Amino acid sequence: MDHPEQDPHLVVKDPADPATRAAARSFGAAASVYGTARPGYPVEAVAWLVGDARRVLDLGAGTGRLTEALVALDLDVIAVDPVEEMLEELEVQVPGVPRILGTAEDIPIEDASVDAVVAGQAWHWFIPERAVPEIARVLRPGGTLGIVWNSRDTSVGWLREAGEIMHERHDASASFEAYVNVGRPFGPIEEHRVDWVERMSRARFLDLVRSRSHWITAPPAEQRAVIAAIETLLDTHPDVAGAEELAVPYVTRCFRARRQ
Repeated sequence: MDHPEQDPHLVVKDPADPATRAAARSFGAAASVYGTARPGYPVEAVAWLVGDARRVLDLGAGTGRLTEALVALDLDVIAVDPVEEMLEELEVQVPGVPRILGTAEDIPIEDASVDAVVAGQAWHWFIPERAVPEIARVLRPGGTLGIVWNSRDTSVGWLREAGEIMHERHDASASFEAYVNVGRPFGPIEEHRVDWVERMSRARFLDLVRSRSHWITAPPAEQRAVIAAIETLLDTHPDVAGAEELAVPYVTRCFRARRQ
């Protein structure tokens, strides 16, 4: 099984590293802004991800962006996340969904109890050699593991410059396959891609910047400098200067495999 630390361009070099685990949990400090700023998922992508599943576990559910899409498809959803503040925000965003504190490496539900396990913007935080057997344990035979990422389309000039200002790691949309090969007891990986555009206000885009783990964990002076530089970019780049609403292009990459 390929491991993220083998590729220096991936989002997370080593999910087991204490600094990485701390960064993952840093999102609790910005749960509210994360919940309102981060984009959702296209219905087409989510429907493909879960296939014919009815009972779905959203693993690393965060504030519920993927949970919301699953509920909209009239699925029976359980949300699991290691950060209590994120689950509290999920209750605000998607009321009534069962919320459980837990991790991909220690999922607190019964064996063979769900039809699908999905992870949105989360797989790169998991420790695959421990998470894969645990996911297989909670899945029914023939159940689906679905993994999805939203990536901003950085072929667009102003977004590429914004990513550089945010000190964003390579967005990894071209590199996910390097560690989506989950291996046994799962079968071959299928892939699906959806290109779409999220329209958002300038203020929401700035909140999107504030929801990034690098910004959350940066010193206050660096946080202020990043926001000031993004504001300057939005004021001066010819593609977005003066715009109150921004058209932010996204690529949603979906991967799924069946438990054999």
